[in-house]
Amino acid sequence: MRITIRDGGPDDIPAILGMLDSCVEWLVSQGRTGQWGTRPLSQSPKTVESVRRYMAEGSVFMADADGVPAGTLTLTDSAGAYLSHLPQPGEPERYIHWLASDRRFKGHGVGSALLAHAAEETRRAGISLLRVDCYAGDDGKLVRYYEANGFTRTEAFTVGENKWPGQLLARRV
Repeated sequence: MRITIRDGGPDDIPAILGMLDSCVEWLVSQGRTGQWGTRPLSQSPKTVESVRRYMAEGSVFMADADGVPAGTLTLTDSAGAYLSHLPQPGEPERYIHWLASDRRFKGHGVGSALLAHAAEETRRAGISLLRVDCYAGDDGKLVRYYEANGFTRTEAFTVGENKWPGQLLARRV
């Protein structure tokens, strides 16, 4: 399987939302509903608005597997407002939002290819700090995934009235 990374844009929003829905379906099938719930994210106006907003603020990258959209992530210059209560990095950064892959491509390295591309884009911009946050509940598998891709835990946090458990991670590039 050949994975290529390309710039994404507004025409990719349906594919991105489909990938997010694929992730929710997969998480639900594993009984792991704490991260994104049980409903397709494409049905959440808040999620759709977030995907569009980060796309407008940053750069979207799509991973195609043999020409089929298989994964996505968006890079911006900072974390979202929901993390404003955490210490700021004190230096320029690139921040990863909405990393997702279509679960049909699980195990083919789509996410790792996107993370490597994000690191290279960050380095090319003359910036040495790449950060991301993720769900830290359940079995902690997602945090370990980022660690396996070169990230280090920095701050644990909770969000919202439900105390959604999150982990902020950083990678020097």
